[in-house]
Amino acid sequence: MYFESHAHYDDSRFNKDRHNVLSSCHNAGVEYIVNIGADMQSSKKSIQLAAEYDFIYASVGVHPHNAKELDESSFLGLKKLTKAAKVVALGEIGLDFHYDHSPRDVQRKWFEFQMELAKDCGLPVVIHSREAIAETFDVVKNILLSERGGKGAGVVHCYSGSSEMARKFVELGYFIGIAGPVTYKSAGKIVETVKNIPLERILIETDCPYLSPEPFRGKRNDSQNLKFICEKISEIKQIDPEKVEEITSNNGKTFFDIK
Repeated sequence: MYFESHAHYDDSRFNKDRHNVLSSCHNAGVEYIVNIGADMQSSKKSIQLAAEYDFIYASVGVHPHNAKELDESSFLGLKKLTKAAKVVALGEIGLDFHYDHSPRDVQRKWFEFQMELAKDCGLPVVIHSREAIAETFDVVKNILLSERGGKGAGVVHCYSGSSEMARKFVELGYFIGIAGPVTYKSAGKIVETVKNIPLERILIETDCPYLSPEPFRGKRNDSQNLKFICEKISEIKQIDPEKVEEITSNNGKTFFDIK
């Protein structure tokens, strides 16, 4: 059974066949899915999906692209969303210096505010970091979150930094999210990360509908493609794919506190 740690099934690309896709994923062995919020609207939709499907859970948060939309009122609204049923994490939050859709100082401000909110709520965080890994680590080390008795403080999703930096996050109680790009020819840094951190600190994800793995790169992604990520991790670590599937599934249930 697979654990999908990061998906966006609220995305409009699933509007015509969402139920069929989700049913197909579950029938294909995807035991649980965590649908991730990226702004206030998608966070609310994630909560709705979690209410509709017993195998879906929700994360709520505001992505760095949308940080400029946050203010005191919407932040209070986000705080209320963290108390909704089946909300298991705060995210995705973080920094994105590739697109700079929000000013960097605004990104950092609301990243820090959401980290503090997670600390107050006792929730783990789902972190987005693109071309900002050192700055992201600076925030994480300054706002230390509880490891919640070994369950983990957070996950750096779709990790693309160095293996050395990955180890630093792991030392602070973080998991590393491995997605479709691990299958790409250009995946040198990600492959090194998978080699050099324990499997017990890896979560698998599709980030669907984005980042389809080979051989489906460029097409709409869904959680049935987790098997390709598991197969690549098994190749890198030279262990059976079934073992990768088992351990990463247990990691997801532990991290998100799903029994």
